Amino acid sequence: MNNSLLANLLAFYEEDPADPFNAYALAIEYSKSEPTEAGRFFDLLLEKHPDYLPTYYHAGAFFAAMEKIEKAEEIYQRGVELAQIQKNGKAHRELLSAYNNFKDEQED
Repeated sequence: MNNSLLANLLAFYEEDPADPFNAYALAIEYSKSEPTEAGRFFDLLLEKHPDYLPTYYHAGAFFAAMEKIEKAEEIYQRGVELAQIQKNGKAHRELLSAYNNFKDEQED
């Protein structure tokens, strides 16, 4: 993990914790080496910023990798639905593909 990048991201988050991108960037950075912190920030995003669509792809993959299968499936499903509601075709396709790959892996 790049400590100067993490320090900058933390400073941005402390400056504006209401901006979901700041928490999202921290979740992504923490997912590289500190899964507990990554999970905390993904959970925060899902709870406090449920309409922030970018969260769902990475949070689904993160929780699947942590073997939290039911949680990952729920996240993917909510993300697919949210992308439809927001009429974001690209995100919908990406989330649907990730969700289908996730389901295929669970069947193996």
